[in-house]
Amino acid sequence: MTDDVLTAGPGAPRPTAGPVAPAPGAGTWRLTWSGLRTVAVLELRQRVRSTRWIIVLLLWGGLLGVLTALIHYATHQAFAGITDTNTDEQTRQAGATTFGLVVFLVLALGALVAPALSATSINGDRSAGVLATLQTTLLSPAEIALGKLTAAWITALALLAVALPFIGWAYLDGGTPAGRLAVVLALLAVMLLVVCAIGLGWSAVTARTTSSAVLTYLSVTFLGLGLPVLFGLLIPLSQQSERVTTRQMVEIPSATTAPAATDSSTPPPMQCQTQTETIVTTHTERIWWVLAPNPAVVIADAAPMPAGSDHSDVLSSLRSGVRELRLGEPSIRDWCYTDDAESRRREAARQAERERLGATWPYGLAGDLALGACFFVLTVRRLRAPARKLARGTRVA
Repeated sequence: MTDDVLTAGPGAPRPTAGPVAPAPGAGTWRLTWSGLRTVAVLELRQRVRSTRWIIVLLLWGGLLGVLTALIHYATHQAFAGITDTNTDEQTRQAGATTFGLVVFLVLALGALVAPALSATSINGDRSAGVLATLQTTLLSPAEIALGKLTAAWITALALLAVALPFIGWAYLDGGTPAGRLAVVLALLAVMLLVVCAIGLGWSAVTARTTSSAVLTYLSVTFLGLGLPVLFGLLIPLSQQSERVTTRQMVEIPSATTAPAATDSSTPPPMQCQTQTETIVTTHTERIWWVLAPNPAVVIADAAPMPAGSDHSDVLSSLRSGVRELRLGEPSIRDWCYTDDAESRRREAARQAERERLGATWPYGLAGDLALGACFFVLTVRRLRAPARKLARGTRVA
């Protein structure tokens, strides 16, 4: 029987080394168009085949249609009661106000629906045993994460596409320039992307779909409502007593007259007087940044102002209000509320100072994008295989 063990002689070829295992983490961030497209198409096909998706679109469109019609009617009725402006001005103001309200309506409803598109994407596939199949292919963790995020974002953009006719109706109502419409639509799409990234991150961190959905809704609610509440809670911490100049109405001392000759029903003459006193000053210029990442603030501040705007519509009012908080309280507190030349000059100077102030939306948008990027990076790291640690009860395949 011939021995199967061969002894390498001097002239025998040396055995070649086997394939070298890639270092841990190598290829984690590899991105190819084919890999990204494969994951995104699989996700989209799974969503489109579901009849629930069609029901969601129908309910979304119906709800937006009803609420937009109610907003349109209520706004025009309110501005029709203003008698000190002409009809064209009333129509312009009503149209601009309707547009702002519809935009905030789409933003609010999108924040309610968009988290459901990605909040169960990772842990749902893991529980069904589908995720392990993807991880054993040549797809990188970055391709899986970005593909799922792209599919969720495209689905969210479908919701925005359904809302376009109602936004367009408000736009055609007048008072809104084309540049404002374009900026608002672009930022609505970006905000939906951030919400989808937050949901994807929580779905990768938590083992249960219920937990990831709740955490996603809490995160989105904190951005929309929690930041204004936090700003209000920080106001007492920014207050301090200071000596400031004030203008207020005081009674003019009258000449000495007999008490019987004084008519008690006639109000005493008043005049606006400047004086210095110690009052509590709120330094909102120190805490304004808390409001910057709020999606409504980002959209309102980035939207271009209409020509000849009097800051009466919703978007312009929010924009001016946030910039007023950035300036802080004026150096002279004018409580006379008179229409004299000094008050008009001071108000004009204050408004010019607000307009010279830098925009707020770049800070807020950068914060929102950074938050979404952090959740995306966390998702990629949680998709690396083999995983070093999994939650108890997590299904692998």
